[in-house]
Amino acid sequence: MRSERLRRRAGVLTERNFRRFYTGYVTSLLGTSMSTVAIAWAVLDSGGSPTALGLVFAAGVVPQVLLLAFAGAVADRLGRRRVMLAADVLRCGAQACLAASLFAGWPAIWLFVLLAGLEGSGEAFFSPALSALTVEIAPQDQLGNANALYGLATSVTRIAGPALSGVLVAFAGPAVVVAADAASYLASVLALSLLQLPRVERAEPGGLRRRILFSDMAEGWSGFRSRSWLWVVTVQFAFFNLITWAPWMLLGPVEGRSYLGGAAVWGAIMAVQGAGAIVAGLLSLGRRPRRPMVIATIGTFCYALPDIPMALHATAPWVAAAAFACGAGASLSNTFFGTTLQQQVPPEMLSRVSSLTLFPAYGIGVIGYAIDGPLAGAIGPQAVFGVGAAYGLLSSAVVLTLPSVRALRWRERDHEAGAGLDPSDPSDPMSPPLGLSRGPAQGGEGGQPRDHGDDDRDREYLR
Repeated sequence: MRSERLRRRAGVLTERNFRRFYTGYVTSLLGTSMSTVAIAWAVLDSGGSPTALGLVFAAGVVPQVLLLAFAGAVADRLGRRRVMLAADVLRCGAQACLAASLFAGWPAIWLFVLLAGLEGSGEAFFSPALSALTVEIAPQDQLGNANALYGLATSVTRIAGPALSGVLVAFAGPAVVVAADAASYLASVLALSLLQLPRVERAEPGGLRRRILFSDMAEGWSGFRSRSWLWVVTVQFAFFNLITWAPWMLLGPVEGRSYLGGAAVWGAIMAVQGAGAIVAGLLSLGRRPRRPMVIATIGTFCYALPDIPMALHATAPWVAAAAFACGAGASLSNTFFGTTLQQQVPPEMLSRVSSLTLFPAYGIGVIGYAIDGPLAGAIGPQAVFGVGAAYGLLSSAVVLTLPSVRALRWRERDHEAGAGLDPSDPSDPMSPPLGLSRGPAQGGEGGQPRDHGDDDRDREYLR
């Protein structure tokens, strides 16, 4: 009984491939969360202004905006592991170069910007491939646990990383921390290299591959827009980041310094938010809600909660309580949205569709960081927070009423054909999505079923 309960909650860790990848993934997450603090400190110590620091951070985001849609198609076409390996090698090289420059002296701001752009480019290729690789290395009935463990790793490293980085920067300097981040990417490279995945047939070289890549991008777009629940949630979150989340991340520290009690109090509030995510992540393990997108959407209400006490100029304990709920809701939302995406989208196009859900969040959401400061100066930070809270709550309420969101059911396994259901009807909650093959997800690095007729598929798109 006890062993069955443990298997239900963390059985995915018994899978050798997942266990290997997860070890490397957690290591690289810790290195990244440490280096963020170290790089900020290094930029300022090099004589950079807050504007220069913002330029460095923006340089890491812009490549993701530009490359995400293309990167998803590349990952589905060339293989998720291969693309993730290349992305980690690129990020390792960028951080190693920055560490060497810091050991040699204080580099110019342009070098920080250039290397941040390279690391952001690696992130653009790694992120959409992650969701698809998970389908290849985790059993279908353990996808929810895999996503919950990803969320737990993110939450824990976001708390532990900055704390550890602060100590190391104080005693050894930022160069040591950035070098440790480069080494953490090597750990991820090693873990990815050790995965044992089936081999798949490669596409023909040369012009055929180039033509097919753009056809694959079009196929991914078709798969994305044909699922109304998916594009509605994607649009919601694009403006969610712009209107609700950006004020919390940008103006929150400003208000923390202004009236909440300073950096120590704000740091504690961020830690409380992380604790909420950890608690919810632990509670998510082994949970298989009948309607996962309903749970995920309920979780999105919590994103707006911190904006409410900020709009009311409430004291730190109220802000901390809202931050805890925000962390918990975000964890639930990310876990069950990610699992639904993996269950409902065919494995062979999962990287492409995943990249299209990320692209608007980066492309539109980043605007908030540019406009929220001037808006707060014009109408006051409380008004900006108030608008953010209103949009967050109202948009989640609207999404929750949509039949396409409420109709989605948890899928333990692919439903068998027959049973009087139309498999091509996406409105039928028990029907599989268009294009999903029968039986458990299988395939190799490219996400294609083993022994698939790749040449026939190529000719189909060349007509």
